[in-house]
Amino acid sequence: MTQQFAINLNSPDFKADPYPVFARVRSEDPVHLTEFPGNRQGWMITSYEEAEKVLRDPRFVKDPRHVFTLEQLQKQFPALNAQKQEHEQAFAFNRNMLGSDPPDHTRLRSLVSLSFTPRLIEQWHARIQAITNELLDAVQDQGETDLVNALAFPLPLIVITEMLGIPPEDSTKFRAWSNSVIEASGNPETFRKRQGDLIEFREYLRFLINEKRKQLSDDLISLLIRNEEGGDKLSEGELIAMVFLLLVAGHETTVNLISNGALALMTHPEQMQALREHPEMLKPAIEEFLRFHGPLMTATQRWAIEDVELAGKLIRKSDYVVIVLASANHDPAAFHNPDDLDITRSSNPHLAFGKGIHYCLGAPLARLEGQVAIGTLLQRMPHLQLAVDPKDLVWRPGALIMGLRALPVTF
Repeated sequence: MTQQFAINLNSPDFKADPYPVFARVRSEDPVHLTEFPGNRQGWMITSYEEAEKVLRDPRFVKDPRHVFTLEQLQKQFPALNAQKQEHEQAFAFNRNMLGSDPPDHTRLRSLVSLSFTPRLIEQWHARIQAITNELLDAVQDQGETDLVNALAFPLPLIVITEMLGIPPEDSTKFRAWSNSVIEASGNPETFRKRQGDLIEFREYLRFLINEKRKQLSDDLISLLIRNEEGGDKLSEGELIAMVFLLLVAGHETTVNLISNGALALMTHPEQMQALREHPEMLKPAIEEFLRFHGPLMTATQRWAIEDVELAGKLIRKSDYVVIVLASANHDPAAFHNPDDLDITRSSNPHLAFGKGIHYCLGAPLARLEGQVAIGTLLQRMPHLQLAVDPKDLVWRPGALIMGLRALPVTF
């Protein structure tokens, strides 16, 4: 009989300290068959070795349309209607590189990859520093703030909207829409309830793109429009989905990297002091924050396109698979003393940005924003500390992310 564990990846309460439970699952059943919300049965991958294998294995695909017929999709995704038009609409936001498989993935990623090289991202360093300074200037004299609202959320959102060429006055709309998408992840019932937000988001992006067509500039949306107009490289639906992905993924993960990293330091004051004394350790410290309490709890969903044997278990064709990054990054088989925060960790092959063809395109940008934000925070706020008991912090729902609602601090 398969061992069952008390795991609810969507639960904010579970996220407060999931690692002891993950340790048990890794030890007893690292490729674990379980029930996910929405009466969906699937495999939970918790060990580092198996997680890395699945992330790299092309037999696990991202687009369910490559696995199921339309009739089967209706059972898997009850929100779908039998009409093809509504079927396509339901998957509108999946038509980007994160939700696609080769050859579409290869084509879509190539259209934006040159804009996210480390060399080009480094050109944003001064602007990221300026935004960080402005945000901290606004709260410096207060002596206390919510670090999520004051810095972790607005910094990456301002950066990605400027990169894309989105009017700054529209950025507040994205928070509600993005929250709906991210916090409903892994919960089909919640996702159905928030379909209205998705429709509003899509229609806004369609309007924005049409406005951009009238006067192209040197921003990233204009670049994508030029690619679309160049022939069969990018359809309108793919263009909308790509902007959606860049906007949401371009800020959501970094919000959590900054806030989770600051939390890790404040709950490990000896590590915070070491980083203050040795600022040259900032880059490896960011890698440790990504591993220790990374921005994502799970990777985005996958399905087996054929039967696959993994750790002695037979994963059958069309089976649903969830890779628990937060567990893999605490696997003692891959990391020495994985439950310890160690900014001097020399070997740190964490999976926070994934592996294989879906490795996070925005990793250089997230790393740079994290370095600037946390480095400046430590420099300007020498007495930074939590304003509440860590147990009183509230985590956001949703199986995908590992992020705080708020991070009250004094300084």
